[in-house]
Amino acid sequence: MRNTLAFWHENLQLALQALRANKVRAALTMLGVIIGSACIILVVTISLVGKRYIISEIEGVGSNLVLAEMISPGASQNVFLSDQITPGDLQAVELEIPQVLRAAGTNDIRMSITVSGQVHPISLVGVTEGFEDVRRLVILDGRYFDQDDMISRSKVCLITQQLAATLYPYGSPVNHTLRIGELYFTVIGVFRERVATFGETEITAESVIVPFPLIRDYTGADYFKSFYAQADSPQDVPFVTQRVRDVLAGRHRPGAKYRVWNLASILKAAQNISRALTVLLILIGLIALTISGIGIMNIMLVTVTERTREIGIRKAIGAPRSAILFQFLAEAILISGTGALIGVAIGVLIPVTANFVLHLPPVADLLSGVMPGGIVIPISWFSVVLAFVVSCATGLVFGYLPADRAARLHPTEALRYE
Repeated sequence: MRNTLAFWHENLQLALQALRANKVRAALTMLGVIIGSACIILVVTISLVGKRYIISEIEGVGSNLVLAEMISPGASQNVFLSDQITPGDLQAVELEIPQVLRAAGTNDIRMSITVSGQVHPISLVGVTEGFEDVRRLVILDGRYFDQDDMISRSKVCLITQQLAATLYPYGSPVNHTLRIGELYFTVIGVFRERVATFGETEITAESVIVPFPLIRDYTGADYFKSFYAQADSPQDVPFVTQRVRDVLAGRHRPGAKYRVWNLASILKAAQNISRALTVLLILIGLIALTISGIGIMNIMLVTVTERTREIGIRKAIGAPRSAILFQFLAEAILISGTGALIGVAIGVLIPVTANFVLHLPPVADLLSGVMPGGIVIPISWFSVVLAFVVSCATGLVFGYLPADRAARLHPTEALRYE
């Protein structure tokens, strides 16, 4: 064992001496490994950030949502009022499906409002009490509807942030009166969507939401155009989707058709895209490491040629073939291993620094005691291990050919080499 340790120690010392004698060459060779290993960590980090962002955007529309709407028949077919989704369907879904946390429905009509003699087109949306939680609305000013507003059909409303900025640019709109058609409403709050849907839902930039019983009395339409059921957990979403479909089918005539769907397919597509992007970016990082490995091999071949006489002297005084092989392998592994450590450090330091900068609160927040929050850039420790192992393996694989060539040199020919 003592001889083995001495053998490895001697070869390691010789490898370090050779690298110190050519610092610039070793550093330039190491640069490719540094870039490759850092790239693997950073591309996985970018992929994880993208995946989290997409998932947060989807969840921001509404957590664990199941959506339903009636499919309108063709122009040649009659529309039956009994086919519409009604408040009775909402109650049935909440009562018959234990996995449904809450449900909500909406009905909207196009109208206009008059403020300071100017007419503004708006979308008047009647919503139920649970709509705020289901759609995760953010109340910026004032409050949401309470149970008394729903029961008493209070003429109150909430307006979007964009509409509030247009109608009341110099102050809060809360407690102001809006004339919508022939009705007058008191503004009780300002809201926005947690994640903008850009008009793809019933909420637009010019939306005014009111209690559903009020718009039902105004229009005479006791049904929902849009229906939402919020599952208790993500695992329950597929089951709730099927059960909502069954409840609607059981409560309406056989010819009625409904579209019931959830965001799981979009989420799965986002995850697949993220996975494919991760694989693609890792391949790019591996290509960079392969190129750096070829650079290591070329430099080591040049080194073997330059040190042919040194190899001949070592063999002449009794150095075995394995000693020459391990000496040059040690040089290649030292280059790739050191480059891997530096690259890993850079790859980890960049997201850590970014997290610190993103969470650095403004001076005003520090003085007020507000804790910072927001986006967190994840670090994949699997990518750290992968980058280090692959980088070291690159040096081992591409350093073997030059090392083997050095070990196979004949002492007599090596000593004659000039």
